[in-house]
Amino acid sequence: MKKRILIANRSEIAIRIIRSAHRLGMLAVVLQSDKEPDALYLKYADEIIPAKDAQNEKPIFLNAERIVEIALEHQIDMIHPGYGFMSENPDFAALCEENGINFIGPSPELIRNMGIKTIAKKMAIEAGLPLVPGSDGAVKDAAKAAEYAASIGYPVLLKASAGGGGRGMRIVEKAETMERLFKSAYDEAISAFGNGDLFIEKYLTNPKHLEFQILGDKHGNVIHLGERECSLQRKHQKLMEEAPSASLSPEMRKEMGDMAVKFAKQIGYFSAGTIEYILDESGTFYFMEMNTRIQVEHPVTEMITGVDLVDWQIKVAMGEKLSLTQDDIKMNGWAIEIRVNTEDPQNRFSPQTGFIEKIHFPTSKDIRIETGVTHGSIVTPYFDSMIAKIIVHGKDRPDVIAKTLKALNEFSLIGLKTTAPFCRAVLQHEEFVTAKYTTRWVDTYFTPEMLESEDEELVGALAATIIYATDYLQIASEIPTSRNESLNLWVLNKRIN
Repeated sequence: MKKRILIANRSEIAIRIIRSAHRLGMLAVVLQSDKEPDALYLKYADEIIPAKDAQNEKPIFLNAERIVEIALEHQIDMIHPGYGFMSENPDFAALCEENGINFIGPSPELIRNMGIKTIAKKMAIEAGLPLVPGSDGAVKDAAKAAEYAASIGYPVLLKASAGGGGRGMRIVEKAETMERLFKSAYDEAISAFGNGDLFIEKYLTNPKHLEFQILGDKHGNVIHLGERECSLQRKHQKLMEEAPSASLSPEMRKEMGDMAVKFAKQIGYFSAGTIEYILDESGTFYFMEMNTRIQVEHPVTEMITGVDLVDWQIKVAMGEKLSLTQDDIKMNGWAIEIRVNTEDPQNRFSPQTGFIEKIHFPTSKDIRIETGVTHGSIVTPYFDSMIAKIIVHGKDRPDVIAKTLKALNEFSLIGLKTTAPFCRAVLQHEEFVTAKYTTRWVDTYFTPEMLESEDEELVGALAATIIYATDYLQIASEIPTSRNESLNLWVLNKRIN
């Protein structure tokens, strides 16, 4: 009998995992949340299980016990958590393990250790990774934090020990604001993670954020697939990514990659993961943290290496050895990922919810679209605002920037505002074009006035794209909807071209 994999996630990442499951000959089972009953990903699964979570404050994807109960009721072999939700919850991974369900990801112990930043930092030190100056462990109160900050100098960064995604994180510029910001970070950490422990480190004022993609198996083999630059952020949330990074020389890439692999081997890591680095203005790099899941931006690495990371996640979970060595990994060209969020960048990136009347994506052999919406989809307030990713491949960085701009000019959405105009502005800004941009780009350069003409431009562009959209839908209606064929717009792009 075919193995059955339950995808404990939604939107484009659920479709992405379905594609891998089918390619590996598995049946894909998904959960239908009452908070999103007509979601696009439901159309591509082999089996849909109603979650019946209408009366719950949180959606099914945050209910570990119920997910495992459903898996047992339906004789599920494996669970893939995707990213977000339960993906880095060690208790969920342990619950799967205790009930004989194969969790697609690292062990509960690895997730727990890497999730508690103070423990991860100690293990990184043992592996010889350089760290930003900071406290050895959690600081117990604002007074102790202020005392430590005075010893290393302001500004400093308060970070939740169990944190991620920018939550429980505050920049403290001066001693007078420490007490207020400590309380704010503590309260947010308690709310988000159930753990209010905070540690403190020196804040680098204008850094770059780089991450190395790691892939390991259960037999001690670990490789890296190069780096991604994720410096384009707002409030520690990534907005665009590229691979590789123009900030690294071949020598530095090798040094950082070798360190990442050494660390992963030393802790016995398996599955996909990322070693996160921060790069200061002098070109010195420091270990920041490890993420023990597949990342939103994994497609840019797949585009330049040709390695399917989700396929390998599943195969590693089933005990398969890596057939790839470090020498097999070759970088081919450049890739950029645009996150299309339903947010209004002219109004402090405020979330947009409601009805998508019509949406049109660019099509090209160099473009990969991953999305969880289509015409008529409803964007609800219950989930993240990201509705799609536009991933573009080019022969080099100038080529991929030009192709990505063209792709954004061909993208249109009627009904809600998105971050696409913002991304278009970024791609044309001198700091991005010259690869000098840092995590402070939005704070330093972005103003709503940059996008004043965008609405008019989009209106003009819509007239040109209506014809394309009509043709697109006609082609889509002619493609078979078998489970291995029309899985998402990436497949549709390939059929069109």
